Formats: sequence, structure tokens, C-alpha cells
Amino acid sequence: MTRPLIGITTSDQKSLLAWWFDWFAVWRHGGKPLRLSPSRPQPESLDGLIIGGGDDIQAHLYGDEVQLDVRLDPARDELELSLLERFIPLNTPVLGICRGAQLINVHLGGTLDPDIYTTNEGIKRRRTVLPRKTVDIVGASQLHRLLGVTWCRVNSLHHQAVYQAGRGIEIVARDRDGLVQGIESREHDFLIGVQWHPEWLIFNRPQQRLIRALVRASEQHAERRG
Repeated sequence: MTRPLIGITTSDQKSLLAWWFDWFAVWRHGGKPLRLSPSRPQPESLDGLIIGGGDDIQAHLYGDEVQLDVRLDPARDELELSLLERFIPLNTPVLGICRGAQLINVHLGGTLDPDIYTTNEGIKRRRTVLPRKTVDIVGASQLHRLLGVTWCRVNSLHHQAVYQAGRGIEIVARDRDGLVQGIESREHDFLIGVQWHPEWLIFNRPQQRLIRALVRASEQHAERRG
């Protein structure tokens, strides 16, 4: 069977090591990964899409004030918003990872907490690729069904987070500080965002189930399109 083509968005400056984890996460479960960045030609079609992690999202896109001390990538914002505008109406399976979850929410009219450490008193600073944070998952949600667990330990590399949910979006996972960690759409077959990085958790079965589910959904999408 032909591997489904799954686009993975990155910045033009993303390290080769980080891209290797993206590539391997999709390839090991049967997908054909394609790197998408602002300087690269865009494909005519995709079977699935991952909006990957990276720099902060421009504050004006969700109606907040500009932050002066953060890294931004306006060209990548434009690319990813255009991809979502193009592929969500086609019911293409989409997984948002970290920044990607936030961007999905912004695309659908939601807002972000621009800096969880200044807006939430007493939160412990965590920045690690290791699974050090506990996340609780809403029962009967799609994310719960795909991961097969009601809670999990995840990594944490973010300082922004989903705040108000966008159109058709449900909040389906939070960490023990109450911050949003997972979202999904009520209006699409597979439109999910997680605040952590499952691609880095290569030996974690629930997280690999999520990547595998995206690949399987992409296969089915490709079959329906013929």
C-alpha cells in the first residue's frame, strides 16, 4: 500500500535533530513525511497534516498585545494559517503539536494565554523533553479513545497555551495546574491539538498511538479521495 503523504510544518531554521524526530514519528507508523516551511514549494494535495512546534504566534492574530521579548516567525504563521484554511474544509486529518495546537485554536477564532508564567501565579517553570508533567484527559473524548488512557505524563516546552476555545473546539485535556493541554474539534473527523510533543516520546505507547491514529486517518482520507 502507498504510504499516505503527511505534511509537517516547520520553520526554515529548524534543527536537523528536531526534524528527524518529526520524520521518524510519521515514517515508523506508515506515513510518508513531507517537510513544509515558508521557503519550500507547497504540494498540490496532502493526505494528512501536522502543524508542528516552534516559535510564538503573533499576538495580533488572536487580539492580544505585542510581546517584545519573544521569537516570532510571521512567514510561518502565514503558511500554517493558509494550510488550515485550505485543508480543514476538505476534512483532511490534522494534528497540532504544541504551537500547532495553539495555531489551530487561533485559526478557529480562539485566544491564547500569551505567557502562562506571568498570568498564572505560582506555576512551576518546566522546560524539558522528558515526560515530567501530568495531564488529565476528558473521558469519552476522541483524544481519550486514541491514547487509551485517562491521564498521562508528557513533556513541556511551552510558555503560551490555549485560553478561550475557538469555534467548534472542545478542551479535552488539562495539566494539574489547570492549563489547557489538549483540544479537539466537534465538527471534523480528525482535528486534534496537544500542547506537548509526542514525537519526542518515542517509547511512550499512548503517545505513539496518537501518531499512528493520524497516519491511519490519513490512509482512510486518501482512500476516500481515490
